Amino acid sequence: MPDPTCPICGKPTVPALRPFCSKRCADVDLGRWITGQYVVPGPDTEDEEALLDSKALLDKKGSLG
Repeated sequence: MPDPTCPICGKPTVPALRPFCSKRCADVDLGRWITGQYVVPGPDTEDEEALLDSKALLDKKGSLG
């Protein structure tokens, strides 16, 4: 199996910074998450709002009884 490489620059990784080769590459990756260049897929905003509305309605009905 080949040695793992840094996802930012392709150099071999350093065990203490895995999966990165340097603090710089780790910081570049963090910056990409912070600026929204990377995203984790999730439910559509409209679906999420509908779900929250349904939950609120159910909570309200539960507190009436």
